[in-house]
Amino acid sequence: MLHQTDVVIIGAGPVGLFAVFECGMAKLNCHVIDAFEKIGGQCSALYPEKPIYDIAAHPAITAQDLIEQLEKQAEPFNPTYHLNQQVVNLTQLNDHGTDWLVTTSTGTQIKAKSIIIAAGVGAFGPNRPPLENIADFEGTSIHYAVRQKDTYRNKHVVIAGGGDSAVDWALLLKDIASSVSVVHRRAKFRAAPDSESKLNAAVNNGEIQLVVPYQLSGLQGIDGKLQTVEVTVLDGQKKLLQADYLLPFFGLSMNLGPITEWGLGLEKSYIAIDQATSSTNRKGIYAIGDIATYSHKLKLILTGFAEAAQAAHAIRQHLFPDEIVHFEYSTTKGVPGAVC
Repeated sequence: MLHQTDVVIIGAGPVGLFAVFECGMAKLNCHVIDAFEKIGGQCSALYPEKPIYDIAAHPAITAQDLIEQLEKQAEPFNPTYHLNQQVVNLTQLNDHGTDWLVTTSTGTQIKAKSIIIAAGVGAFGPNRPPLENIADFEGTSIHYAVRQKDTYRNKHVVIAGGGDSAVDWALLLKDIASSVSVVHRRAKFRAAPDSESKLNAAVNNGEIQLVVPYQLSGLQGIDGKLQTVEVTVLDGQKKLLQADYLLPFFGLSMNLGPITEWGLGLEKSYIAIDQATSSTNRKGIYAIGDIATYSHKLKLILTGFAEAAQAAHAIRQHLFPDEIVHFEYSTTKGVPGAVC
């Protein structure tokens, strides 16, 4: 079946969902494609219960709640979602960048006037620590994402890593787990300064055990149930940590898939865009969110939201160059079905 729409959005994470709203406000219809079986991207797949603190007007909101609110916000514009499928082919049908044919891995075909790539880091998976018997415990005692905090209630948890995920989850789980140990190869962390300060305070209060400068070196357990995690320093000194669960947070392996073949002038697996319009080097293709890059880019969800708005307005101008547009605020324009 051949679908037709104004805009195809590749990626149904928070930035892609907000792009539906912004395109709707610009009177552009959207179809959304995502490789996952549900919308939400990393927010839903990796940390649905993790609170996010830098979303405007929300002092704190969990990642999944954010996705649900964004879905509700986009709903008045009737987006069509094509989930559990990946874009495998993108064909330009005219020289103006206003006619594209998108084909997915399930054979779905969509004719669109413009494309927005909101693919985050593309298809992603965890960077696995090189431990000999790690597969024996994955899915039972080793988790690369926290989906339900209550899983770790009254359990001994070892967290490995030195970034925001490791620090944030240590702080969130310290009041739930029996013990939380954080393993890192050095004393300095790559987390937000405020989070690192809170981590150090929790260590000083005896709420978190800091295991530095150590690295993971072995796992011990029976029938997929972890009992201890072995850590070591460079001189070979070893230590055993009691553990019911190990949470290794060493980042994600990034795979852009067919996007690399679309001639978008990639810079180290990111798409360079014009910051003012979110446009790429190909007419009619725009990129927003973590996959997009420019000088001094801040990789924040709120940055992606702004890029979504810029892309929607740029697409409207690209498709209707002779249209005289008078910018209106949402309070003036309203939203379909909204009741004040």
